[in-house]
Amino acid sequence: MNINEGGRLAMVRTISTKARKYFGVAALALTTTFTASGTAMAESEWPTGPLNVVMHTKAGGTADVFIRTLSKSLEPIIGQTVVVINAPGGGGATQMARIRAAKPDGMTLGINTLSHFTSMQTNLDGIFSPEDFSWIASAQEDEIILFVRPDSEFKNLDDLVNKARENSGKINIGGFGPVGSMQHLGISMLESVADVKFNWVAFEATPDITTALLGGHIDVGVSNLGALKSFFDANRLAGLGVMGAKRLTGLPELPTFGEQGYDVDTSWVQVRGIFGPAGIPIETQQKIADAFHEAMKHEDYQAYARGAGVTDSWMGPFEYTEFVTRVMHTADKQLQAAGVK
Repeated sequence: MNINEGGRLAMVRTISTKARKYFGVAALALTTTFTASGTAMAESEWPTGPLNVVMHTKAGGTADVFIRTLSKSLEPIIGQTVVVINAPGGGGATQMARIRAAKPDGMTLGINTLSHFTSMQTNLDGIFSPEDFSWIASAQEDEIILFVRPDSEFKNLDDLVNKARENSGKINIGGFGPVGSMQHLGISMLESVADVKFNWVAFEATPDITTALLGGHIDVGVSNLGALKSFFDANRLAGLGVMGAKRLTGLPELPTFGEQGYDVDTSWVQVRGIFGPAGIPIETQQKIADAFHEAMKHEDYQAYARGAGVTDSWMGPFEYTEFVTRVMHTADKQLQAAGVK
C-alpha cells in the first residue's frame, strides 16, 4: 500500500484507539484490510486463536518477565490467550528466524531489545536486516546494572577497576549476548573511561548469568533489574553500579556510574519493543500497539514496572520504525568505538 508520509500520519491519527481487540474476527471493525502488497483481505480470513510471542531468551530473562507480566492485562483486552514461546540461541537468531517466517497476520510477534540492532551489524550481519520485520511499538527502557555476590571483594566500581588494573583481562564479566551485544558495549564503555580490560562471558538469559555468578564461575554479572529484583530483595546479590543518568526507583541505594566518577554514555539504555514479520498491515500494527500500550496502564503491570525501575515507552509503528533507523546508526557508532566493527 503506497501512501505518502502525510497520508500515513493522517491514517494513524484516525485509527480508533478503542478498536483494540484485533485478534478475533468479531473484534475487527474493518470490513476489509490490506496487506503490505495492496491485496484486499476479507474480514473472515483473519485467523483466530492464541497470540504467540516468541522470545529470544530462556524463561526468566528480563524481557521474558516483561511479557509474562504484561500478558495478564493484555489477554482481556485482545480476547485471546497469549502463549510465550522461548526460543533462545544465536544471540536472537533463532527467535528472529521464526518471526521472519511467520504469516504477517499479527498472530506471531516477538519482543526485541537493543541487542537485536547490534547483532544485525555483527554476528547476524547479512542474515537479518530491519527490513525483514515490522517494528510495531516500544514498551520499556531501562538501564543495565553490574552486580556481584554479597561476599565479593568488589563493593563498588573502584574496587572492580583497581583489580582489573592488577589483573588485566582476567576478571570475568557475564552478560547477555556475544561481543557487540548491548550489554557488552556497556562494559566496553566502562573499559574505555577506566582504561582497563575485562573478559566478556556470553550467556543466553539472565537466569544463566545469575546461576554462573552464584556458582563462582564469573566474577561480575550485568543485566537489568527486572529479572534480578527477587535476588536483591533476598540479599543474594549486591550491586556495583547502574549505568544511567539517575538511580533506579527499584534499587535507590545503588549509585550510578557517574556518581562513582565513571562518566559513560547514559543514553545507552536497554529498549524493549514489539515486532513481527514484515508485511503486517499498518492498521493491524496500530491495533497491536494500542492493545499493548493499554495493557501497560494496568495497575498490576505498573507496580511491576516501577519496582523494576523501568521507564514506560509509548512509540507506535511509525515512530518506532523511525527509532529503529536512528538506533541502528547509534549502534554502528558504539560498535566502532568498541573496536567490534
